[in-house]
Amino acid sequence: MTAHWDASGVEIKSERLRLKLFKADDAEEVFAAITPAITRFMQWEPPRSPMAFAEVWRSWLTPILDGSDLHFVVRALADDRCLGLVGLHAATTACPEIGIWIREDAHGNGFGREAVAAVAAWASDELDPDCFAYPVAEENVASRRIAEDLGGRVVGTRSNSKYSSVVYRIPNFRR
Repeated sequence: MTAHWDASGVEIKSERLRLKLFKADDAEEVFAAITPAITRFMQWEPPRSPMAFAEVWRSWLTPILDGSDLHFVVRALADDRCLGLVGLHAATTACPEIGIWIREDAHGNGFGREAVAAVAAWASDELDPDCFAYPVAEENVASRRIAEDLGGRVVGTRSNSKYSSVVYRIPNFRR
């Protein structure tokens, strides 16, 4: 991987989605889409204010620039509406970790699977990892289905204060 990214130049398109690396201009729309219901199966709680969220997203900028931790904003191609985020964490390792959340009012439309598949395909081409880790709450059936649809197999478990999770290993799309 190159030492420095042009974060503005990375764009991933799928049938219905456009994903670009997070930038400060995205913060208001991303914050507006974060609700307690979508963070139910996440290790973090919704930020209480735009200022609290700013502390979070500012910590993303340097890792995005150096390519080590990537946060992609998921937008609908049809109307450019912010649908959520896909994270590619530890992006330069042999098995980067993928995480996703999609806004509540867009659930059930296959956007999560499409977004994860798009990022995994892009990363398979650009970064060529051995595999992807995909941790998911045991009870999050929809997110587990994403991993399974993409060839993921459970390889471990984790726990945190909110829930127990299983960790899937999703194969590199190009191998």
